Amino acid sequence: MTNILDVQNLKTYFHTEAGIVKAIDGISLHVEKGETLGLVGESGSGKTMTALSVLNIVPSPGKINGGKILFNNNVISNLDEEQMRKIRGKKIALIFQDPTSSLHPLYTVGKQIADILKTHDKLNSNDAKNRVIELFIEVGIPEPKIRVNQYPHEFSGGMKQRVAIARALALNPELLFADEPTTNLDVTIQAQVLDLLKHLKKSKQMSLIIITHDMGVVADITQRIIVLYAGMVAEIANTKTLFKNPKHPYTRQLLDAVPRPDIKKRLKPIPGNIPQLISPPTGCRFHPRCKYAEKICSEKISALETVSKNHLVSCHLWKKIKF
Repeated sequence: MTNILDVQNLKTYFHTEAGIVKAIDGISLHVEKGETLGLVGESGSGKTMTALSVLNIVPSPGKINGGKILFNNNVISNLDEEQMRKIRGKKIALIFQDPTSSLHPLYTVGKQIADILKTHDKLNSNDAKNRVIELFIEVGIPEPKIRVNQYPHEFSGGMKQRVAIARALALNPELLFADEPTTNLDVTIQAQVLDLLKHLKKSKQMSLIIITHDMGVVADITQRIIVLYAGMVAEIANTKTLFKNPKHPYTRQLLDAVPRPDIKKRLKPIPGNIPQLISPPTGCRFHPRCKYAEKICSEKISALETVSKNHLVSCHLWKKIKF
């Protein structure tokens, strides 16, 4: 398969008065055309920052300090702002984590999406409004002709998320990042949103990256998962392989924290907290929280090693650990 996105040794740092925060510290990943990839990990692991780096919208005082980003085999990490505007939304789009804060409260939802179409596709007001109605139909918003004239506060959480999806799809992107698309939604609405993303990805032949801290969210929708921890890659594997045969202790603990309706088990929280990235732990960044850690774990960062085809893990002890 051809890669639509190729991220090579990406480093995104925040230069603060307290020191340099290494939010992303050498992440490499790829996404194949038509693939649904999961980026998972706790808050602060670098998931959202990866998406913002690809789109070159890292908030100040952050900046990309190294690495290369290729989209459709073209380097985009060295493009200026005017060139990136032609890619954002039209080629690569992002569904922001919280639709309530990303939708402007003083403008109708229809206008907020229509303005995108008028700016990028040069549609007139009438054609733009009709396109927004079509988008609302695609994402399952009822009474779209009425809803386009309503304000964000008139929508439920699930409907706001559908508006956010419609906005991201307005320019028919080839690659879509969905950042925590089910956060703050009840279980039924979560399932509906994930089914919608799955359907839209297939019908529009997009590539999709699901960003989440919840392993349960990526179980059915993804083909492959990348586990991030403290700005680095911990494990990469096909979804079924990762769930059946995780090799990194962090991955195992993420899975142990997921409730399973088919298995009665006591959920096991991961002890401790993700480290401060101004002065991260030496060696493996997970070692202070890992019950299997040995001396080498605190002394040396493990390179990604091949477990099997398409399965990589960054752990010194993966061959001898038995979960």
